[in-house]
Amino acid sequence: MNSPTLVLFTRDLRIHDHPALAAAAANGPVVPLFVLDDALLDGVHAAPNRVSFLLDSLHDLRVALADRGSTLLVHRGDVVAETMRVVATTGATAVHISADVSAYAAHRQRLLCHACHAGGIDLRTFPGVTVVPPGELRTGNHDHYRVFTPYFRAWRTHRWREPLAARHELRVPDSMPRPRPIPALETLVARRPSLQLALGGEIAGRERMRHWLANGIATYAATHDALSGDGTSQLSPYLHFGCVSPLELATRSLAATDDDAFVRQLCWRDFHHQVTAAFPAIAHRDYRPRGRTWSHRPDLLDAWRRGHTGVDVLDATMHQLRDEGWIPNRARLIAAGYLVKTLGIDWRAGAAHFMDWLVDGDVANNSGNWQWVAGTGNDTRPNRGFNVERQAHRFDTDGTYAREHLPALVAAGHMEETA
Repeated sequence: MNSPTLVLFTRDLRIHDHPALAAAAANGPVVPLFVLDDALLDGVHAAPNRVSFLLDSLHDLRVALADRGSTLLVHRGDVVAETMRVVATTGATAVHISADVSAYAAHRQRLLCHACHAGGIDLRTFPGVTVVPPGELRTGNHDHYRVFTPYFRAWRTHRWREPLAARHELRVPDSMPRPRPIPALETLVARRPSLQLALGGEIAGRERMRHWLANGIATYAATHDALSGDGTSQLSPYLHFGCVSPLELATRSLAATDDDAFVRQLCWRDFHHQVTAAFPAIAHRDYRPRGRTWSHRPDLLDAWRRGHTGVDVLDATMHQLRDEGWIPNRARLIAAGYLVKTLGIDWRAGAAHFMDWLVDGDVANNSGNWQWVAGTGNDTRPNRGFNVERQAHRFDTDGTYAREHLPALVAAGHMEETA
């Protein structure tokens, strides 16, 4: 029997279309491991909504692996140290991991590479976090793409790999340790998550994907910007944690409709990831510095965060963010545009607040989109404005969205319910 391979799960919490897991299983026994990273849990990334969703996903993944004769080891501590400890315990001779793009993920992978090299362990990285791996598409100057439209053209004509089916059985080594209990949420975070948070995990993600492909994607182009209703897929949390494969979703979306409006959004996700891979400081530094001086108004920033600006559609957005840990893309654009263009406040303050609450909070997408709105990122029109009243009139014409998330408006008689 071949020696075991340790599969280190990160943002790829699924068994369907998992190249790192599939390659390990084809070689012999597999040791699945996830490490709750103290470096993240002790910092700004320990957002209760994401930790709650993460724990749901870990429980779901452990059950899925158990159904195939395996299990998921869940440890807490330093990722590299815990990985090498399990390698030593199980006798694994290889480590497989899905490649990621954030500055922290790249740093973690470098440390893991050094540790594996020192221990004579083979470390292999695999795709799986995006549809097309960052760096696989290059401009004529052999650089990353800085503008979306030419990237989209290259992305759509690029030959994608085929999605991989889930394994029906996974072997484990005799040395596999007994799995530890997955920690309770209250032991990991200090604040309670949002009350209306979506359930995490691959089962929930695949069910949402099936429903979306059958009932929503056909009308996406016409309805996705409307703030009320259900015109978006709401799959972003499942994509962020890898409960749903972006490649499988893109492939099945193209098979479900001739309109590529939804797939274009998946391409935006890939675009921001390849930008982040080339510019890892995207969460902290301007991608394209404009020399702008930002306003320092803690009172206005606090009112924006709390949804106390007096602008109904904006305040509704901020209340939905706190209540659900999620807001539609159009609402994100409105909120970001108001903060940076109307109030003149640094985009980093807004991005940090979103990362504190969004269950799909993602360094590449969140920072990339905030910089796009601020004019410091990849927008070819850096002086683009966002008129909140015009946006509200266009995308929440009858005030349904504002009433839904600001019930005090109705109670106070400021807005009338419609029949």
